[in-house]
Amino acid sequence: MASAGAGRSAPGSRREPGGRSRGPDKYSVLLPTYNERENLPLIVWLLVKSFSESGINYEIIIIDDGSPDGTRDVAEQLEKIYGSDRILLRPREKKLGLGTAYIHGMKHATGNFVIIMDADLSHHPKFIPEFIRKQKEGDFDIVSGTRYRGDGGVYGWDLKRKIIRLYRKEVLQKLIEKCVSKGYVFQMEMIVRARQLNYTIGEVPISFVDRVYGESKLGGNEIVSFLKGLLTLFATT
Repeated sequence: MASAGAGRSAPGSRREPGGRSRGPDKYSVLLPTYNERENLPLIVWLLVKSFSESGINYEIIIIDDGSPDGTRDVAEQLEKIYGSDRILLRPREKKLGLGTAYIHGMKHATGNFVIIMDADLSHHPKFIPEFIRKQKEGDFDIVSGTRYRGDGGVYGWDLKRKIIRLYRKEVLQKLIEKCVSKGYVFQMEMIVRARQLNYTIGEVPISFVDRVYGESKLGGNEIVSFLKGLLTLFATT
């Protein structure tokens, strides 16, 4: 594995092959949604607040999978409020799986870093600047939130919860090409593939909380599929 600090450019700048600077970093947040009408305005407000206060260039890509509760209408209003340069609604007609939602969102991401997170507020956006600091500190390919180290905690969190992560865009693209999972196990498979490919991974301790509004999106069949996906992943890697 290459040294984590090798070839770093100045803070806040992109790197090109040969070490040339391409200007300031931009962060694309991929936010898949399904029945998140109540949560979406709050998570977007918190994201905008966190990025703006930290002076970070960003865009938020909302991938709504045909939510019957009017989430898409809310997203359209948010796009008008914050501007289409900051909020990009890129919906799909139906629920097609978390993995394919990220693939869809990646097609529209213009940042050189990509952040993936859930819209149900199980992750607080206030941690994102710390993810960015950690990435720059170690020049990591990936930075992952963890509840097992430092001051990280868990409140109402269980096995079904997804993990917030920051990726170099080109690293995420390569991982997506390697991954075969399409559901909730997709994020876990990506981190396993990342270790296989010797990508550098930093960790930030964060607190997780249970969803603020609504009910869990996972039913019994989806939990079984999640566990089967884990078994398949461990058996093939």
